[in-house]
Amino acid sequence: MAFREVSVIEIREVLRLWVRKRGVRGIARATGIDRKTVRRYVEAGEQARLVRGGSEEQLTDELVGQVCEVVRPRRPAGHGAAWDVIAGERPAIEDGIKNGVPLVKVHTLLARRGIVVPYRTLHRYAAMELGFGRRSGSTVPVADGEPGGEVQIDFGRMGLLPEPETGRKRVCWALVVTACYSRLTFVWLSFLQTTAAVIEGLEEAWIFYGGVFHVVIPDNMSAIVDHADPVAPRINDVFMEYAQSRGFEIDPARVRTPTDKPRVERAVQYVRGSLWAGEHFRDIEDGRRHSTEWCMNTAGMRIHGTTQRRPLEVFRAEELPRLLPVPETRYDVPEFADPTVHRDHHIQVARALYSVPGNRIGQTVKARADRSLVKIFHRGELIKVHVRQAPGGRSTDPADLPAERSVYAMRDVDYLHRTAASHGTAVGTMAKYLLDNPLPWTKMRQVYRLLGLVKRYGAERVNEACRRALDVEAVDVTLVSRMLERATEGTSGKTKPVGILAGRFARDAADFSVKGKTR
Repeated sequence: MAFREVSVIEIREVLRLWVRKRGVRGIARATGIDRKTVRRYVEAGEQARLVRGGSEEQLTDELVGQVCEVVRPRRPAGHGAAWDVIAGERPAIEDGIKNGVPLVKVHTLLARRGIVVPYRTLHRYAAMELGFGRRSGSTVPVADGEPGGEVQIDFGRMGLLPEPETGRKRVCWALVVTACYSRLTFVWLSFLQTTAAVIEGLEEAWIFYGGVFHVVIPDNMSAIVDHADPVAPRINDVFMEYAQSRGFEIDPARVRTPTDKPRVERAVQYVRGSLWAGEHFRDIEDGRRHSTEWCMNTAGMRIHGTTQRRPLEVFRAEELPRLLPVPETRYDVPEFADPTVHRDHHIQVARALYSVPGNRIGQTVKARADRSLVKIFHRGELIKVHVRQAPGGRSTDPADLPAERSVYAMRDVDYLHRTAASHGTAVGTMAKYLLDNPLPWTKMRQVYRLLGLVKRYGAERVNEACRRALDVEAVDVTLVSRMLERATEGTSGKTKPVGILAGRFARDAADFSVKGKTR
Protein backbone atom coordinates (compact mmCIF):
# COMPACT_ATOMS: atom_id res chain seq x y z
CA MET A 1 0.00 0.00 0.00
CA ALA A 2 1.40 3.37 -1.02
CA PHE A 3 1.95 6.04 1.58
CA ARG A 4 -0.91 8.47 2.01
CA GLU A 5 -1.45 11.55 4.13
CA VAL A 6 -4.02 11.01 6.87
CA SER A 7 -7.03 13.22 6.15
CA VAL A 8 -8.52 15.70 8.59
CA ILE A 9 -11.62 13.53 9.01
CA GLU A 10 -9.49 10.51 9.96
CA ILE A 11 -7.51 12.58 12.47
CA ARG A 12 -10.76 13.75 14.03
CA GLU A 13 -11.94 10.11 14.19
CA VAL A 14 -8.75 9.07 16.02
CA LEU A 15 -9.18 11.85 18.57
CA ARG A 16 -12.90 11.13 18.94
CA LEU A 17 -12.28 7.48 19.75
CA TRP A 18 -9.53 8.45 22.20
CA VAL A 19 -11.88 10.87 23.95
CA ARG A 20 -14.27 7.92 24.25
CA LYS A 21 -11.50 6.13 26.16
CA ARG A 22 -10.63 3.67 23.42
CA GLY A 23 -7.12 2.25 23.52
CA VAL A 24 -4.49 2.85 20.88
CA ARG A 25 -4.83 -0.69 19.53
CA GLY A 26 -8.59 -0.40 19.32
CA ILE A 27 -8.35 2.94 17.52
CA ALA A 28 -5.84 1.48 15.06
CA ARG A 29 -8.15 -1.43 14.30
CA ALA A 30 -11.19 0.81 13.90
CA THR A 31 -9.55 3.38 11.63
CA GLY A 32 -6.99 1.28 9.77
CA ILE A 33 -4.19 3.64 10.83
CA ASP A 34 -0.90 2.35 12.18
CA ARG A 35 -0.61 2.24 15.99
CA LYS A 36 2.48 4.42 15.98
CA THR A 37 0.67 7.05 13.92
CA VAL A 38 -2.34 6.86 16.23
CA ARG A 39 -0.09 7.31 19.25
CA ARG A 40 1.54 10.40 17.71
CA TYR A 41 -1.83 12.02 17.10
CA VAL A 42 -3.01 11.14 20.58
CA GLU A 43 0.12 12.65 22.13
CA ALA A 44 -0.34 15.77 20.02
CA GLY A 45 -3.95 15.96 21.21
CA GLU A 46 -2.81 15.79 24.83
CA GLN A 47 -0.38 18.64 24.16
CA ALA A 48 -3.34 20.61 22.77
CA ARG A 49 -5.12 19.99 26.12
CA LEU A 50 -7.61 17.46 24.76
CA VAL A 51 -9.41 15.92 27.76
CA ARG A 52 -9.86 12.15 27.65
CA GLY A 53 -13.37 11.22 28.66
CA GLY A 54 -14.63 14.74 28.07
CA SER A 55 -17.14 16.07 25.59
CA GLU A 56 -16.65 15.57 21.86
CA GLU A 57 -17.44 19.26 21.39
CA GLN A 58 -13.81 20.01 22.27
CA LEU A 59 -12.80 18.54 18.88
CA THR A 60 -12.98 21.89 17.12
CA ASP A 61 -11.41 22.72 13.78
CA GLU A 62 -8.81 24.80 15.60
CA LEU A 63 -7.74 21.91 17.85
CA VAL A 64 -7.49 19.49 14.93
CA GLY A 65 -5.42 22.08 13.08
CA GLN A 66 -3.02 22.31 16.03
CA VAL A 67 -2.63 18.53 16.05
CA CYS A 68 -1.88 18.54 12.31
CA GLU A 69 0.82 21.16 12.82
CA VAL A 70 2.53 19.01 15.46
CA VAL A 71 2.27 15.69 13.61
CA ARG A 72 3.18 15.87 9.95
CA PRO A 73 4.23 12.79 7.99
CA ARG A 74 7.62 12.95 6.32
CA ARG A 75 7.57 10.00 3.89
CA PRO A 76 7.55 11.45 0.38
CA ALA A 77 8.43 8.12 -1.25
CA GLY A 78 5.25 6.47 0.07
CA HIS A 79 6.93 3.93 2.40
CA GLY A 80 9.73 3.81 4.88
CA ALA A 81 13.19 2.50 4.12
CA ALA A 82 12.37 -0.88 5.68
CA TRP A 83 9.60 -1.47 3.14
CA ASP A 84 12.02 -0.89 0.24
CA VAL A 85 14.51 -3.34 1.79
CA ILE A 86 11.80 -5.99 2.15
CA ALA A 87 10.65 -5.44 -1.43
CA GLY A 88 14.15 -6.33 -2.61
CA GLU A 89 13.85 -9.70 -0.81
CA ARG A 90 10.45 -10.56 -2.27
CA PRO A 91 11.51 -13.85 -3.99
CA ALA A 92 12.99 -15.24 -0.76
CA ILE A 93 9.97 -14.20 1.31
CA GLU A 94 7.54 -15.61 -1.25
CA ASP A 95 9.39 -18.94 -1.41
CA GLY A 96 9.37 -19.22 2.38
CA ILE A 97 5.61 -18.61 2.58
CA LYS A 98 4.89 -21.14 -0.21
CA ASN A 99 7.03 -23.77 1.54
CA GLY A 100 5.10 -23.32 4.79
CA VAL A 101 7.84 -21.48 6.69
CA PRO A 102 6.22 -19.31 9.42
CA LEU A 103 6.59 -15.63 8.80
CA VAL A 104 8.30 -15.23 12.16
CA LYS A 105 10.94 -17.70 10.96
CA VAL A 106 11.29 -15.81 7.68
CA HIS A 107 11.93 -12.68 9.76
CA THR A 108 14.67 -14.55 11.66
CA LEU A 109 16.31 -15.88 8.47
CA LEU A 110 16.41 -12.38 7.02
CA ALA A 111 18.09 -11.10 10.17
CA ARG A 112 20.78 -13.79 9.87
CA ARG A 113 21.62 -12.41 6.45
CA GLY A 114 21.96 -8.92 7.90
CA ILE A 115 18.54 -7.72 6.77
CA VAL A 116 17.08 -6.29 9.97
CA VAL A 117 13.58 -4.89 9.53
CA PRO A 118 10.60 -4.54 11.90
CA TYR A 119 8.42 -7.64 11.96
CA ARG A 120 5.26 -5.55 11.68
CA THR A 121 6.50 -4.04 8.43
CA LEU A 122 7.33 -7.51 7.12
CA HIS A 123 3.88 -8.79 8.12
CA ARG A 124 2.17 -5.83 6.46
CA TYR A 125 4.18 -6.32 3.27
CA ALA A 126 3.40 -10.04 3.17
CA ALA A 127 -0.32 -9.43 3.75
CA MET A 128 -0.65 -6.66 1.16
CA GLU A 129 1.71 -7.89 -1.55
CA LEU A 130 1.72 -11.67 -1.16
CA GLY A 131 -1.74 -12.41 0.24
CA PHE A 132 -0.33 -13.77 3.49
CA GLY A 133 -2.92 -14.68 6.12
CA ARG A 134 -5.88 -15.24 3.82
CA ARG A 135 -7.78 -18.31 4.81
CA SER A 136 -10.01 -20.63 2.79
CA GLY A 137 -12.03 -23.72 3.46
CA SER A 138 -14.61 -24.29 6.16
CA THR A 139 -16.12 -21.54 8.29
CA VAL A 140 -17.66 -21.36 11.73
CA PRO A 141 -20.64 -19.25 12.81
CA VAL A 142 -19.75 -15.88 14.32
CA ALA A 143 -21.35 -14.74 17.56
CA ASP A 144 -24.11 -12.16 17.21
CA GLY A 145 -22.46 -9.71 19.58
CA GLU A 146 -24.18 -7.46 22.07
CA PRO A 147 -27.78 -6.27 21.54
CA GLY A 148 -27.82 -2.94 19.72
CA GLY A 149 -24.15 -3.27 18.89
CA GLU A 150 -23.82 -4.00 15.19
CA VAL A 151 -25.79 -3.59 12.00
CA GLN A 152 -24.73 -4.82 8.55
CA ILE A 153 -25.61 -3.02 5.29
CA ASP A 154 -25.39 -3.97 1.62
CA PHE A 155 -26.91 -3.11 -1.75
CA GLY A 156 -28.89 -5.68 -3.71
CA ARG A 157 -30.13 -5.41 -7.28
CA MET A 158 -33.91 -5.79 -7.38
CA GLY A 159 -35.15 -5.04 -10.91
CA LEU A 160 -36.70 -2.35 -13.09
CA LEU A 161 -38.94 0.39 -11.74
CA PRO A 162 -40.49 3.45 -13.46
CA GLU A 163 -38.78 6.77 -12.83
CA PRO A 164 -41.24 9.39 -11.46
CA GLU A 165 -40.12 12.26 -13.71
CA THR A 166 -39.91 10.50 -17.07
CA GLY A 167 -41.69 7.19 -16.58
CA ARG A 168 -38.62 5.46 -18.01
CA LYS A 169 -37.74 2.20 -16.29
CA ARG A 170 -34.48 2.15 -14.39
CA VAL A 171 -32.62 -0.42 -12.34
CA CYS A 172 -33.74 -0.24 -8.72
CA TRP A 173 -31.39 -1.11 -5.87
CA ALA A 174 -32.29 -1.97 -2.30
CA LEU A 175 -30.13 -0.82 0.59
CA VAL A 176 -30.63 -3.67 3.05
CA VAL A 177 -29.87 -2.98 6.74
CA THR A 178 -29.88 -5.95 9.12
CA ALA A 179 -29.40 -5.90 12.88
CA CYS A 180 -26.87 -8.61 13.75
CA TYR A 181 -28.48 -9.62 17.06
CA SER A 182 -32.22 -9.56 16.39
CA ARG A 183 -32.06 -9.96 12.56
CA LEU A 184 -34.62 -7.17 12.14
CA THR A 185 -34.21 -5.91 8.56
CA PHE A 186 -34.91 -2.52 6.99
CA VAL A 187 -35.06 -1.93 3.21
CA TRP A 188 -34.68 1.38 1.37
CA LEU A 189 -35.17 1.45 -2.42
CA SER A 190 -33.00 3.74 -4.53
CA PHE A 191 -31.96 4.28 -8.13
CA LEU A 192 -28.42 5.20 -7.08
CA GLN A 193 -25.59 3.70 -5.04
CA THR A 194 -23.86 6.96 -4.20
CA THR A 195 -22.67 8.12 -0.78
CA ALA A 196 -25.66 10.45 -0.54
CA ALA A 197 -28.01 7.53 -1.30
CA VAL A 198 -26.40 5.42 1.44
CA ILE A 199 -26.70 8.24 3.97
CA GLU A 200 -30.32 8.85 2.96
CA GLY A 201 -31.12 5.18 3.49
CA LEU A 202 -29.39 5.09 6.88
CA GLU A 203 -31.24 8.20 8.01
CA GLU A 204 -34.52 6.40 7.22
CA ALA A 205 -33.21 3.28 8.95
CA TRP A 206 -32.52 5.15 12.21
CA ILE A 207 -36.10 6.43 12.16
CA PHE A 208 -37.39 2.91 11.50
CA TYR A 209 -35.34 1.38 14.32
CA GLY A 210 -35.91 4.27 16.69
CA GLY A 211 -32.19 4.73 17.32
CA VAL A 212 -28.66 4.45 15.93
CA PHE A 213 -26.56 1.30 16.22
CA HIS A 214 -23.07 1.60 17.67
CA VAL A 215 -21.23 -0.13 14.79
CA VAL A 216 -22.06 -0.21 11.07
CA ILE A 217 -20.54 -3.01 8.97
CA PRO A 218 -20.85 -2.01 5.29
CA ASP A 219 -20.02 -3.92 2.19
CA ASN A 220 -16.80 -2.83 0.51
CA MET A 221 -18.80 -0.47 -1.70
CA SER A 222 -17.13 2.49 -3.40
CA ALA A 223 -19.71 4.87 -1.90
CA ILE A 224 -18.17 4.23 1.53
CA VAL A 225 -14.66 2.83 0.95
CA ASP A 226 -12.28 4.89 -1.18
CA HIS A 227 -9.47 2.35 -1.13
CA ALA A 228 -10.12 -1.30 -0.42
CA ASP A 229 -7.47 -3.06 1.60
CA PRO A 230 -7.63 -6.19 3.78
CA VAL A 231 -5.67 -4.50 6.56
CA ALA A 232 -6.29 -0.76 6.35
CA PRO A 233 -9.23 0.28 4.12
CA ARG A 234 -9.61 3.99 3.53
CA ILE A 235 -13.09 5.30 4.35
CA ASN A 236 -14.74 8.03 2.29
CA ASP A 237 -14.42 11.39 4.09
CA VAL A 238 -18.10 12.17 3.63
CA PHE A 239 -19.25 8.92 5.19
CA MET A 240 -16.70 9.09 7.98
CA GLU A 241 -17.91 12.57 8.90
CA TYR A 242 -21.47 11.26 8.83
CA ALA A 243 -20.46 8.49 11.24
CA GLN A 244 -18.93 11.09 13.55
CA SER A 245 -22.12 13.16 13.53
CA ARG A 246 -24.30 10.14 14.35
CA GLY A 247 -21.90 8.57 16.83
CA PHE A 248 -21.36 5.13 15.27
CA GLU A 249 -18.16 3.43 14.18
CA ILE A 250 -17.38 1.85 10.80
CA ASP A 251 -16.05 -1.68 10.33
CA PRO A 252 -16.05 -2.42 6.57
CA ALA A 253 -15.95 -5.95 5.23
CA ARG A 254 -13.02 -7.13 3.14
CA VAL A 255 -13.14 -7.36 -0.63
CA ARG A 256 -14.85 -10.51 -1.92
CA THR A 257 -15.36 -11.78 1.62
CA PRO A 258 -19.10 -12.25 2.17
CA THR A 259 -18.40 -14.16 5.38
CA ASP A 260 -17.56 -10.81 7.00
CA LYS A 261 -21.25 -9.80 6.72
CA PRO A 262 -23.26 -13.04 6.57
CA ARG A 263 -26.38 -11.59 8.21
CA VAL A 264 -27.06 -9.07 5.46
CA GLU A 265 -25.92 -11.43 2.68
CA ARG A 266 -28.75 -13.81 3.54
CA ALA A 267 -31.13 -10.89 4.04
CA VAL A 268 -30.53 -9.60 0.48
CA GLN A 269 -31.65 -12.93 -0.95
CA TYR A 270 -34.68 -12.94 1.33
CA VAL A 271 -35.63 -9.40 0.31
CA ARG A 272 -35.33 -10.20 -3.39
CA GLY A 273 -37.51 -13.30 -3.09
CA SER A 274 -40.12 -12.17 -0.55
CA LEU A 275 -40.37 -8.40 -0.97
CA TRP A 276 -39.70 -7.83 -4.66
CA ALA A 277 -40.60 -11.00 -6.56
CA GLY A 278 -44.05 -10.88 -8.15
CA GLU A 279 -44.78 -7.29 -7.07
CA HIS A 280 -45.63 -4.40 -9.42
CA PHE A 281 -44.96 -0.97 -7.87
CA ARG A 282 -46.26 2.22 -9.49
CA ASP A 283 -43.11 4.14 -8.64
CA ILE A 284 -40.28 4.18 -6.12
CA GLU A 285 -42.35 5.91 -3.44
CA ASP A 286 -44.95 3.16 -3.69
CA GLY A 287 -42.16 0.60 -3.38
CA ARG A 288 -40.72 2.34 -0.30
CA ARG A 289 -44.10 2.38 1.48
CA HIS A 290 -44.59 -1.29 0.74
CA SER A 291 -41.03 -2.05 1.90
CA THR A 292 -41.58 -0.43 5.31
CA GLU A 293 -44.77 -2.41 5.86
CA TRP A 294 -43.04 -5.60 4.73
CA CYS A 295 -40.10 -5.01 7.11
CA MET A 296 -42.46 -4.51 10.05
CA ASN A 297 -45.19 -7.07 9.48
CA THR A 298 -43.65 -9.80 7.31
CA ALA A 299 -39.90 -9.90 7.91
CA GLY A 300 -40.18 -8.61 11.46
CA MET A 301 -42.88 -11.02 12.64
CA ARG A 302 -41.66 -14.24 11.01
CA ILE A 303 -39.94 -16.97 13.01
CA HIS A 304 -36.30 -16.59 12.06
CA GLY A 305 -34.70 -19.85 10.95
CA THR A 306 -31.55 -19.39 13.04
CA THR A 307 -32.74 -17.65 16.20
CA GLN A 308 -36.20 -19.27 16.17
CA ARG A 309 -37.62 -15.99 17.44
CA ARG A 310 -39.48 -13.07 15.94
CA PRO A 311 -36.94 -10.34 15.01
CA LEU A 312 -39.26 -7.43 15.85
CA GLU A 313 -40.04 -8.77 19.32
CA VAL A 314 -36.37 -9.47 20.08
CA PHE A 315 -35.39 -6.01 18.83
CA ARG A 316 -37.95 -4.15 20.93
CA ALA A 317 -37.16 -6.14 24.07
CA GLU A 318 -33.34 -6.26 23.96
CA GLU A 319 -31.89 -3.91 21.35
CA LEU A 320 -34.02 -0.78 21.28
CA PRO A 321 -33.12 0.38 24.84
CA ARG A 322 -29.40 0.22 23.99
CA LEU A 323 -29.41 2.25 20.78
CA LEU A 324 -28.07 5.77 20.44
CA PRO A 325 -30.78 8.46 20.20
CA VAL A 326 -32.38 9.28 16.86
CA PRO A 327 -30.93 12.48 15.32
CA GLU A 328 -33.22 15.48 15.67
CA THR A 329 -32.44 16.88 12.22
CA ARG A 330 -31.59 15.44 8.85
CA TYR A 331 -27.92 15.19 7.98
CA ASP A 332 -26.71 17.78 5.50
CA VAL A 333 -24.59 15.71 3.11
CA PRO A 334 -21.44 17.74 2.31
CA GLU A 335 -19.25 17.71 -0.76
CA PHE A 336 -15.49 17.33 -0.45
CA ALA A 337 -13.06 18.54 -3.09
CA ASP A 338 -9.32 19.09 -3.50
CA PRO A 339 -9.18 22.21 -5.70
CA THR A 340 -6.07 24.09 -6.73
CA VAL A 341 -5.69 27.79 -5.94
CA HIS A 342 -5.60 29.65 -9.25
CA ARG A 343 -3.76 32.83 -10.16
CA ASP A 344 -6.79 34.92 -9.23
CA HIS A 345 -6.50 33.64 -5.62
CA HIS A 346 -9.77 31.69 -5.96
CA ILE A 347 -10.78 28.04 -6.00
CA GLN A 348 -13.73 26.45 -7.74
CA VAL A 349 -16.12 24.30 -5.70
CA ALA A 350 -19.37 23.02 -7.21
CA ARG A 351 -19.01 25.49 -10.10
CA ALA A 352 -18.71 28.54 -7.84
CA LEU A 353 -15.64 30.62 -6.97
CA TYR A 354 -14.33 31.29 -3.46
CA SER A 355 -11.32 33.40 -2.43
CA VAL A 356 -8.42 31.89 -0.50
CA PRO A 357 -6.27 33.97 1.90
CA GLY A 358 -2.52 34.14 1.64
CA ASN A 359 -0.26 33.56 -1.32
CA ARG A 360 -1.20 29.92 -2.06
CA ILE A 361 -1.29 30.07 -5.85
CA GLY A 362 -0.71 26.61 -7.30
CA GLN A 363 -1.25 24.82 -3.99
CA THR A 364 -3.96 22.22 -3.36
CA VAL A 365 -6.43 22.78 -0.54
CA LYS A 366 -9.26 20.72 0.94
CA ALA A 367 -12.77 22.16 0.60
CA ARG A 368 -15.91 21.04 2.42
CA ALA A 369 -19.23 22.38 1.12
CA ASP A 370 -22.67 21.82 2.63
CA ARG A 371 -25.95 23.60 1.97
CA SER A 372 -24.95 26.75 3.84
CA LEU A 373 -21.15 27.00 4.21
CA VAL A 374 -17.93 26.24 2.37
CA LYS A 375 -14.93 25.53 4.61
CA ILE A 376 -11.40 25.62 3.18
CA PHE A 377 -8.56 23.70 4.86
CA HIS A 378 -4.83 23.71 4.17
CA ARG A 379 -2.71 20.97 5.73
CA GLY A 380 -5.42 20.32 8.29
CA GLU A 381 -5.89 23.97 9.30
CA LEU A 382 -9.15 25.81 8.69
CA ILE A 383 -8.13 28.93 6.75
CA LYS A 384 -11.42 30.29 5.38
CA VAL A 385 -15.20 29.98 5.66
CA HIS A 386 -17.54 31.26 2.95
CA VAL A 387 -21.31 31.33 2.54
CA ARG A 388 -22.30 28.70 -0.06
CA GLN A 389 -22.93 30.21 -3.49
CA ALA A 390 -25.10 28.90 -6.32
CA PRO A 391 -23.34 27.52 -9.43
CA GLY A 392 -21.83 30.43 -11.31
CA GLY A 393 -21.66 32.56 -8.16
CA ARG A 394 -18.63 34.09 -6.50
CA SER A 395 -17.65 34.88 -2.91
CA THR A 396 -14.63 37.14 -2.59
CA ASP A 397 -13.25 38.63 0.61
CA PRO A 398 -11.14 41.72 -0.29
CA ALA A 399 -8.83 40.89 2.61
CA ASP A 400 -7.85 37.65 0.82
CA LEU A 401 -6.48 39.50 -2.20
CA PRO A 402 -3.17 41.40 -2.43
CA ALA A 403 -3.63 45.10 -1.66
CA GLU A 404 -2.49 46.15 -5.12
CA ARG A 405 -5.07 43.91 -6.80
CA SER A 406 -8.06 44.06 -4.49
CA VAL A 407 -9.18 47.50 -5.76
CA TYR A 408 -9.32 46.33 -9.38
CA ALA A 409 -10.87 42.97 -8.53
CA MET A 410 -13.60 44.51 -6.35
CA ARG A 411 -14.14 47.52 -8.71
CA ASP A 412 -13.69 49.97 -5.84
CA VAL A 413 -14.06 53.26 -7.78
CA ASP A 414 -14.35 55.33 -4.60
CA TYR A 415 -10.92 54.17 -3.47
CA LEU A 416 -9.48 55.09 -6.87
CA HIS A 417 -10.95 58.60 -6.65
CA ARG A 418 -9.57 59.13 -3.15
CA THR A 419 -6.14 57.94 -4.23
CA ALA A 420 -6.08 60.29 -7.21
CA ALA A 421 -7.26 63.25 -5.10
CA SER A 422 -4.39 62.68 -2.67
CA HIS A 423 -1.94 63.64 -5.47
CA GLY A 424 -3.55 66.99 -6.21
CA THR A 425 -6.84 68.78 -6.74
CA ALA A 426 -6.62 68.70 -10.53
CA VAL A 427 -5.65 65.00 -10.57
CA GLY A 428 -8.62 64.20 -8.34
CA THR A 429 -10.95 66.28 -10.53
CA MET A 430 -9.68 64.49 -13.66
CA ALA A 431 -10.31 61.10 -12.02
CA LYS A 432 -13.76 62.20 -10.89
CA TYR A 433 -14.76 63.22 -14.42
CA LEU A 434 -13.38 59.95 -15.81
CA LEU A 435 -15.35 57.83 -13.33
CA ASP A 436 -18.53 59.88 -13.76
CA ASN A 437 -20.00 57.24 -16.05
CA PRO A 438 -22.98 54.84 -15.92
CA LEU A 439 -20.37 52.06 -16.03
CA PRO A 440 -17.53 53.54 -13.97
CA TRP A 441 -15.45 50.37 -13.88
CA THR A 442 -14.98 50.64 -17.65
CA LYS A 443 -12.90 53.80 -16.99
CA MET A 444 -10.77 52.33 -14.21
CA ARG A 445 -7.88 51.58 -16.54
CA GLN A 446 -7.65 55.24 -17.52
CA VAL A 447 -7.45 56.24 -13.85
CA TYR A 448 -4.76 53.60 -13.32
CA ARG A 449 -2.82 55.17 -16.20
CA LEU A 450 -3.23 58.60 -14.62
CA LEU A 451 -1.81 57.26 -11.34
CA GLY A 452 1.02 55.71 -13.32
CA LEU A 453 1.89 59.14 -14.70
CA VAL A 454 2.09 60.41 -11.11
CA LYS A 455 4.65 57.73 -10.30
CA ARG A 456 6.66 58.56 -13.43
CA TYR A 457 6.61 62.37 -13.52
CA GLY A 458 5.68 63.33 -9.96
CA ALA A 459 2.43 64.61 -8.50
CA GLU A 460 3.22 68.32 -9.02
CA ARG A 461 3.88 68.10 -12.78
CA VAL A 462 0.90 65.80 -13.40
CA ASN A 463 -1.39 68.05 -11.34
CA GLU A 464 -0.34 71.09 -13.44
CA ALA A 465 -0.88 69.18 -16.67
CA CYS A 466 -4.33 68.10 -15.53
CA ARG A 467 -5.19 71.68 -14.58
CA ARG A 468 -4.22 72.98 -18.04
CA ALA A 469 -6.20 70.17 -19.72
CA LEU A 470 -9.26 70.88 -17.59
CA ASP A 471 -9.02 74.61 -18.46
CA VAL A 472 -9.89 73.72 -22.03
CA GLU A 473 -12.37 71.04 -20.88
CA ALA A 474 -10.20 68.20 -22.20
CA VAL A 475 -10.78 65.13 -19.99
CA ASP A 476 -8.26 62.92 -21.73
CA VAL A 477 -5.44 60.99 -20.05
CA THR A 478 -3.69 60.48 -23.36
CA LEU A 479 -3.54 64.27 -23.85
CA VAL A 480 -2.09 64.70 -20.37
CA SER A 481 0.51 62.06 -21.18
CA ARG A 482 1.56 63.85 -24.39
CA MET A 483 1.80 67.16 -22.54
CA LEU A 484 4.14 65.62 -20.02
CA GLU A 485 6.23 63.90 -22.68
CA ARG A 486 6.68 67.11 -24.64
CA ALA A 487 7.21 69.16 -21.48
CA THR A 488 4.47 71.58 -22.49
CA GLU A 489 3.59 72.07 -18.85
CA GLY A 490 6.71 74.22 -18.54
CA THR A 491 5.66 76.86 -21.08
CA SER A 492 4.14 80.24 -20.15
CA GLY A 493 0.84 79.33 -21.68
CA LYS A 494 1.21 81.74 -24.71
CA THR A 495 0.73 80.18 -28.06
CA LYS A 496 3.66 80.33 -30.42
CA PRO A 497 3.05 82.46 -33.56
CA VAL A 498 2.74 80.35 -36.58
CA GLY A 499 4.14 81.66 -39.92
CA ILE A 500 1.97 81.74 -43.04
CA LEU A 501 3.23 79.29 -45.55
CA ALA A 502 3.18 80.19 -49.18
CA GLY A 503 0.84 78.20 -51.31
CA ARG A 504 2.37 75.48 -53.36
CA PHE A 505 1.12 76.82 -56.68
CA ALA A 506 1.02 80.60 -55.82
CA ARG A 507 2.34 82.94 -58.57
CA ASP A 508 4.95 85.61 -57.96
CA ALA A 509 3.63 89.07 -56.91
CA ALA A 510 5.42 90.75 -59.84
CA ASP A 511 3.10 88.95 -62.18
CA PHE A 512 0.21 91.02 -60.88
CA SER A 513 1.90 94.46 -61.13
CA VAL A 514 0.51 97.03 -63.61
CA LYS A 515 3.03 98.45 -66.06
CA GLY A 516 2.48 101.78 -67.91
CA LYS A 517 2.74 102.16 -71.73
CA THR A 518 5.97 103.51 -73.15
CA ARG A 519 5.70 106.39 -75.53
